[in-house]
Amino acid sequence: MAKLPHIRFIINPKSGTSSRMDVAAIIKLHLDHTKYNHDIVYTAYAGHAPMLAKQAAEEGCAVVVAVGGDGTVNEVARGILNTETALSILPKGSGNGLARHLLIPMGIKGALRVINKGHTTKIDSGLINDHPFFTTAGVGFDAYISSVFAGNKKRGLKTYVELILKEVRNYKHLPVKLTINGNTTSTDCFVMAFANAAQYGNNAYIAPMADIKDGLLDVCLVRQLDFIKALNLSYCMLTKQVAHADSAEYFTTNEVKVVAEEEMMYHADGEFLGKASEFNVSLFPMSLKVVVPA
Repeated sequence: MAKLPHIRFIINPKSGTSSRMDVAAIIKLHLDHTKYNHDIVYTAYAGHAPMLAKQAAEEGCAVVVAVGGDGTVNEVARGILNTETALSILPKGSGNGLARHLLIPMGIKGALRVINKGHTTKIDSGLINDHPFFTTAGVGFDAYISSVFAGNKKRGLKTYVELILKEVRNYKHLPVKLTINGNTTSTDCFVMAFANAAQYGNNAYIAPMADIKDGLLDVCLVRQLDFIKALNLSYCMLTKQVAHADSAEYFTTNEVKVVAEEEMMYHADGEFLGKASEFNVSLFPMSLKVVVPA
């Protein structure tokens, strides 16, 4: 009898509200055991998931499932980049950006049905200062919001938009040199988002036209942002519209370099990474295998 493909579930026990036993029981009940063998492991600390995922790929697991939010998904995906082990997601976070872009159901049972069908494809991934990302990375205000949002007890899209409108008055744009598509220009930068996928998460669309399989980053540059422009940009994000030209500019490219006069905050997939004065951003086509709805 042929050996069944093996699936490893990597659970972040701190994501969501369900207990470990709840998730494990749902997996055991709804995974198709005629198609797959499986096991479950738990992360013990931040940065543990990439190691667990890499080990799973080295052991020949067909699928590694990230059970958690965007941070867990990013960590698991980093561990299996450029392998034939596929990423799947059981979304348990507040944003769930990659899961939403890939049209994975937000409920665990629905997401498990996607896994049972076993349809896979490959998607692009990005890199900002040697840190992989799969939905968006950003420099400036969105990174600042990520740092504030991470410490906020309230989650969800409403909280995210409220933070934008509250903090926009306090954050100042900075001069940068931007090199994109072979051209270098000096410009102001309030926020620069590098979108592999269309949204940050929570159905907040920073680049509605972004295609996760086209080999290109969609770059959204906001030079300056006052309260009125912030309202417009927030409305466009919520309604999946391209922001007005006086609020944002868009470019497509596979490589970007940004040099700032002062250190700026930056993030990858909503995870605040710190500050730097130079940013190198690049795209790697078809570098991550993923399980998606057929």
